[in-house]
Amino acid sequence: MASIYQSIEILSKEKGIDPQIVIDAVKDAMLVAARKHFRTTEDLIADFNDSTGALEIYGVKKVVEQVQDPVKEISLDEAQRIDPSAQLESEVRFPKPTDVLGRISAQTAKQVILQKVREAERETIYSEYSGRVGELVNCTIKRVEGQDLIVDLGKTEARLPKKEQSKLENFSVGDRARCVIRSVEKAGKNAGVIVSRAAPELVMRLFEQEVPEIYDNTVVIKGCAREAGERTKIAVMSRDRDVDSVGACVGMKGMRVQSIIRELRGEKIDIIEFSEDPVVFATHALSPAKISRVSIVSAADKHMEVIVDDTQLSLAIGKKGQNVRLAAKLLGWKVDIKSEEEKRQEVETAMAALVPAGAPVSVLVDHGLAEEIVEKLLEGGVTTVEQLGSMTPEELEAIPAIGSETVEKILIAVNAYYAQFEQPAEAAELPLESAPPSIEGPEEPSSEESSNQESSNEEAPQTQFSAPGESSEAIESAEVSRGDSADEKKEFDTIENSEGVV
Repeated sequence: MASIYQSIEILSKEKGIDPQIVIDAVKDAMLVAARKHFRTTEDLIADFNDSTGALEIYGVKKVVEQVQDPVKEISLDEAQRIDPSAQLESEVRFPKPTDVLGRISAQTAKQVILQKVREAERETIYSEYSGRVGELVNCTIKRVEGQDLIVDLGKTEARLPKKEQSKLENFSVGDRARCVIRSVEKAGKNAGVIVSRAAPELVMRLFEQEVPEIYDNTVVIKGCAREAGERTKIAVMSRDRDVDSVGACVGMKGMRVQSIIRELRGEKIDIIEFSEDPVVFATHALSPAKISRVSIVSAADKHMEVIVDDTQLSLAIGKKGQNVRLAAKLLGWKVDIKSEEEKRQEVETAMAALVPAGAPVSVLVDHGLAEEIVEKLLEGGVTTVEQLGSMTPEELEAIPAIGSETVEKILIAVNAYYAQFEQPAEAAELPLESAPPSIEGPEEPSSEESSNQESSNEEAPQTQFSAPGESSEAIESAEVSRGDSADEKKEFDTIENSEGVV
């Protein structure tokens, strides 16, 4: 039986569990097999014999004064025959044969042992790896199960599911890979350790290994958004103003980031400078697109609107929306991207909604337009005065039952409608001297004044038209003395030429 101890020790080392757990599992298995074989309800216990190393099974009975249940109780006299030291309320053991258990009992014991060992192994794995979630581990591809890969972590096996694999990678049995511990399940179908090659934590752990500034906490990783096999955006911030966070991650001639890209099989990586200001951070996160402006729609709901030039719209959105999707995930904000043209149309629509509707054409009835004409305009689809005023005569004549004469009436009514909004500025600007005469008219002149006026009228041609011998200077001096304007002088010259005066 010494071989049982050896087998237990070997099994414990392989599974990494306590040998006492295996011993307890063996005892439980033997008890199950014994109950199934003996078909009894008495209490049974299993124990190892230290001297022989054999596993023994005993029936247990309690010592009482008066026996009521012979299966579980025994009198004091009978107990002392078996064990002279027996006393009331103590227990007496009766050895049971183990060589008669048979093959079926052995199979039952084996199943129980395996189940107990498996449960103990899961408990050990959970207690060891549950605190290491997100840690980078080196593993070897051990076997393939469907689309999942089983990898060897050294002490135990882990599962690499299909959804946790990168699209650019294809592993074979025996290949080495670096993964991060995604989760540790204690029970269920996927019990055990789950590792990942698609988690953003993998990129973060790789940067921590490649960039000493991140390892010593001079440069801090503030966030990472990833679509495995395509693109990753990682935000970094420097705690030392003399250290460039982005430059430290890129390295001399890009050596640091290139080693990470090779590990990820050519996946594209955008290294972004972090900022506490969400507007500045959004401008960086949407690179390589150039952002025109960013406006916060709702700070409480974390909703922002980004405006880009028309030529930068496709670059900002990215292939199948990938760029803006990763930027939004990195920011933790909802991001709406619009081009300048879209924003302009949106503003125009909003402004148009604020402008009240035009005046109906029915108001032209108050300005002399017949109601029959208004009905014809409405039948032709013309509903507002503004729409009517923007139409050409040809467009108006195209409306049924409207001719050229009707068009003139319409134009007169439209002009009268708009004239009511215009202030008569010309009359307001006239000087007092040029004000129109009174409605009453001037008083009738006296007979003496009228005779003088007639004489002056008779002499007027000599005053207005120069004689042939007069010079032009005299004419001009006469004009100045009369206070004639330049327009009057022009009219005067025209009359002279028509009369043939030199």
